[in-house]
Amino acid sequence: MSEPTTPKKAKSAPESAYRATLNMPDTPFPMRGDLPKREPQWAKDWDEQGIYKQLRAARQGAPKFILHDGPPYANGQIHIGHAMNKILKDMIVKSRQLEGFDALYTPGWDCHGLPIENAIEKLHGRNLPRDEMQAKGRAFATEQIAQQMADFQRLGVLGEWDHPYKTMNFASEAHQLRALKKVMERGFIYRGLKPVYWCFDCASSLAEFEIEYADKQSQTLDVMFPAAAPEQLAAAFGLATLDKPAFAVIWTTTAWTIPANQALNVNPALEYSLVDTERGLLILASALVEKCLQRWGISGQVVATAVGQKLDRLNFKHPLAHVDPGYDRLSPIYVAEYATAEDGTGIVHSAPAYGVDDFNSCVGNGLAYNDILNPVQGNGQYAADFPLFGGQPIWKAVPLIIDALKVAGRLVGTAGITHSYPHCWRHKSPVIYRAAAQWFVRMDEGEGVFTDPAQKPAQTLRQIALEAIENTSFYPENGKARLRDMIANRPDWCISRQRSWGVPLPFFLHVDSGELHPRTMEIIDQAASIVEQGGIEAWSRVTTEDILGAEDAPHYTKSLDILEVWFDSGSTFWHVLRGTHAGMHHDEGPEADLYLEGHDQHRGWFHSSLLLASAIFGRAPYRGLLTHGFTVDGQGKKMSKSLGNTVSPQEVSSKMGAEIIRLWCASTDYSGDLAIDDKILARVVDAYRRIRNTLRFLLANTSDFDAAKDAVPYAQMLEIDRWALARAAEFQAEVLGHFKVYEFHPVVAKLQLFCSEDLGGFYLDVLKDRLYTSAAGSVARRSAQTALHQILHAMLRWMAPFLSFTAEEAWKIVGGGSPSIFLETYPTLPAGDAALLAKWERIRAIRDTSNKEIENQREAGHIGASLQAEVTLSATPEDLALLQSLGEDLKFVLITSAAQVQAGDALAVQVQVSHHAKCERCWHYRADVGVNPEHPTLCGRCDSNLHGSGEVRSIA
Repeated sequence: MSEPTTPKKAKSAPESAYRATLNMPDTPFPMRGDLPKREPQWAKDWDEQGIYKQLRAARQGAPKFILHDGPPYANGQIHIGHAMNKILKDMIVKSRQLEGFDALYTPGWDCHGLPIENAIEKLHGRNLPRDEMQAKGRAFATEQIAQQMADFQRLGVLGEWDHPYKTMNFASEAHQLRALKKVMERGFIYRGLKPVYWCFDCASSLAEFEIEYADKQSQTLDVMFPAAAPEQLAAAFGLATLDKPAFAVIWTTTAWTIPANQALNVNPALEYSLVDTERGLLILASALVEKCLQRWGISGQVVATAVGQKLDRLNFKHPLAHVDPGYDRLSPIYVAEYATAEDGTGIVHSAPAYGVDDFNSCVGNGLAYNDILNPVQGNGQYAADFPLFGGQPIWKAVPLIIDALKVAGRLVGTAGITHSYPHCWRHKSPVIYRAAAQWFVRMDEGEGVFTDPAQKPAQTLRQIALEAIENTSFYPENGKARLRDMIANRPDWCISRQRSWGVPLPFFLHVDSGELHPRTMEIIDQAASIVEQGGIEAWSRVTTEDILGAEDAPHYTKSLDILEVWFDSGSTFWHVLRGTHAGMHHDEGPEADLYLEGHDQHRGWFHSSLLLASAIFGRAPYRGLLTHGFTVDGQGKKMSKSLGNTVSPQEVSSKMGAEIIRLWCASTDYSGDLAIDDKILARVVDAYRRIRNTLRFLLANTSDFDAAKDAVPYAQMLEIDRWALARAAEFQAEVLGHFKVYEFHPVVAKLQLFCSEDLGGFYLDVLKDRLYTSAAGSVARRSAQTALHQILHAMLRWMAPFLSFTAEEAWKIVGGGSPSIFLETYPTLPAGDAALLAKWERIRAIRDTSNKEIENQREAGHIGASLQAEVTLSATPEDLALLQSLGEDLKFVLITSAAQVQAGDALAVQVQVSHHAKCERCWHYRADVGVNPEHPTLCGRCDSNLHGSGEVRSIA
């Protein structure tokens, strides 16, 4: 691809006496950007000059565009993924600002949560008073935010850095409590005992959003449960008696749940067989008998069959009942649809504390909450007094359980298995379902606590959220199905956590009934006021008596649960877009034009924000959702320190400049994963140089141009200059079309082509002769400069969203009047002339054909530079008329010393070497060199440009 350059003489050539008469380009805009050294000062200038505030003042009263920032976590240095995310947001906001919108951007941080709490525990131990731990967590997060903020600003991101939002700000914490109250009033909050995901490393429950699946190695068990009432079992199978001990056989991959078994489940419509084997009479799904016997290496004969419904309520004993009195309990059969004959034995063992289906089945069949066995503690160990396995971590207890079952004669078979298993997305450790009394947001029909009937919507939360998705624009479109499927299938949302560093659930529970205090809604308001004044630490210091008084205090306990962090960040629309940041909202309410994060946030921030906005307002908090992929290395591998394939944004900024990261981000299709490595960055640097060189040419050749007095009216401009503006207008329409749908990589690709082909490879190449040799103030030169000036101004605005530092650097040289390019708007270019564009598209194609033939002659050694050539074009009637319309200027378009056209059957090019003398000033080979005896080495047109009225040009 060609780049605009100034003419160069051979090093051996003597300095021309006429060089000083040329209009040589000049600009303080350096060829080398020296970005690592200069960018920090530019970022500092933006901050010190308050450019973001100036942007707000400049757009006061304009339509608003609000991109609500998904808060990064306030812990650790930013990585290349953070950099990409923030730059993409910045590019979108800047492109909307330049479009004329009041484009608001308030950066935010997610501050509460387990990683910071863990950091404080490592630094200061686990026994800190709750309020002191919270204060230290706040101080730690503050330090982390300062570091991350400096890195984001170094990347050229403009925003309200002096007043960001933080989920730990006192006002934000208070507003989260008020949001909780609003969700309660609308009827969506309830307390229930349910199995929820539990992470032992977090020592807390997890939301569905915080689960990811990975392979896990487990041990499968086939376990025999002895019949407690053989005569009833015989009758169910249509037999008079049983002549052997009978057993229901279950298959499980979670051996650790066997000690907590309380029931068995069979499918009511499935056929089950009673099989006579050397291990006794075994009950199995008929469809699985052969497979099971083969797996265990035993033989057997089916004695009788019965459908599952006939087995309902039959009692069996725990397999360890005869080993320890603590297991001497019954395990009744309940019918349940989730028992199938797809694998295992067709009978499912039920530990209601550790499975949702098990829980629902047991409770639905009359098992009281207080009777549910829940021996696994929050740290992953069985309770100390639990029979046989007390104090053991459940994963380490598995071989002990297998041995106990084997010794007891209740293990039929065991084998290893690798299967997909839920893991904590923070710790990457396996999680379990664990029953706990938690607070939930209800997705479907049901009653909430302290519901205000006047505020309760007619639809369920699931219905509202699904409808909101239909009214949301997605970029890319496939994000819609992903979010819709997640909402359609998700369970109720557990919003309580058993930690300290987070917004409290300001509840007081009756010591006997567990019911909330009747003044709960008033207490939430009181708690919000306390937190707004002194943060969550202030609430931690409040006693039950302080809130309830001496009479009620002995009967209630103060909840120590906190709201999970997804409620924190998911409710930011409630306060950031309406309260803590004035002006960050549309007139119709706290709704953002765009939320933008990685595609993992369909299950995270997008998800929690949608549920809370649907619960509070009955709609989504965003009009559009944009998702991007993850950063990977050049081979598409996930980045990790252990692989040594990470790319540090701080290091790239210090070596190449943040502008290179910005251009990489803009030039990469973010709808998939974004690859980056040294080779990729080297290509980005090359692309940057090409764009910078074009800018330098435009700046240099308009350095003596004052648009106020030198601009040539459009109608009087040379035709090729009018074409250049028409092409720029056409290109700008393409650029703005891409910006409107948040696309940048097509803009970068097209901008490079515009610079190298439309400008460097054609227009600027043709223009050089006129710019350098025409009289400085001639209409011909000023016409060219008028076009260049407008193209330069347009180009700076096109590139400003992504090449922000470079555009601002050039803007200072242009001297546009305003202190920043971002205070400008996209220019109004002359309306595109379709006929003119079509005409010059054909001319360019003919020129390409001519250039190829000239190049052939050069390679053959017949000519040197193209100006040595004289060209004759044979053309069809249509092309002939087009070329003749260029008149004498055809040679300038072809960059030859002479050109003529003639009729022909097809386009053909003849090239011959000029035998005329070469003009010392313009390097054209012309017959009139020496026409003025006083200047024997000048051609006639140079003599006229220097000493006469100047040459006349009309086309090029």
